[in-house]
Amino acid sequence: MVIRRAEGRDAGRLTRLVRSSRAYEGRYSSMVEGYRVGPDYIAAHRVFVAVEEAAGGADPGEREAERVWGFYALMVEPAELDLMFVADQAQGYGIGRRLVAHMRDEARRAGLDRVRVVSHPPAEGFYRSVGARPVGTVRANPPAVMWDRPELAFLVEPGEER
Repeated sequence: MVIRRAEGRDAGRLTRLVRSSRAYEGRYSSMVEGYRVGPDYIAAHRVFVAVEEAAGGADPGEREAERVWGFYALMVEPAELDLMFVADQAQGYGIGRRLVAHMRDEARRAGLDRVRVVSHPPAEGFYRSVGARPVGTVRANPPAVMWDRPELAFLVEPGEER
């Protein structure tokens, strides 16, 4: 598995990953209905994708054959982890941890000292397990968001990258 910068051609696969996430079934389904990760979003933010490379290497012409295991989007201004998803079938294999470590290194390269996360409620435990600290609660904002969400922060220590 490699983590690389997402490209506009990844947009459809990232959108499918978001919309098919079991974490957003039931009461949370409204959050991802119609959600789109577009090429414009990928161009505007630091979006990185975890992929299993296609046999034959990482030639850009072969990227359609890569299997996408997860991705994240880091916004720099303001510093926030805007999106992070791991494919349902890939959860429990350390991919989320690798994406968080990569995100922290990317935040360090961008000169950030902390990264805010407004967590999907079921994901709070994961974020805490990889070092995010609770800082508050973002209240529901109907009709866009019907439930309160935990607010956390990753501190980004200066120093060497992993």
